[in-house]
Amino acid sequence: MSSGRTSDFYRTKNLPERFDNPDIMKGYSEKMINPLYKTSNMEYGGKRPNVHTMPVQYHSKSSGFTEHLGKTGMYRNHSLNTAATRSKV
Repeated sequence: MSSGRTSDFYRTKNLPERFDNPDIMKGYSEKMINPLYKTSNMEYGGKRPNVHTMPVQYHSKSSGFTEHLGKTGMYRNHSLNTAATRSKV
């Protein structure tokens, strides 16, 4: 059963395919969970997304910081070590 695309119901902006077409989302099943341990977040997260619960705008983050770290490496602290050194014996 196809529920349609998000852009068919709402005005969308810069949506990736996974948000515009919620039917491609996999991994949502109704597992029986002991009610004693069931949380409200488990109830919400266990339901498949539909066009009405999908975001209508997508604002991606820049990966410039990560790209810079990939080229130069992580920051290394070269300051004075004041901790006492433990013996290895």
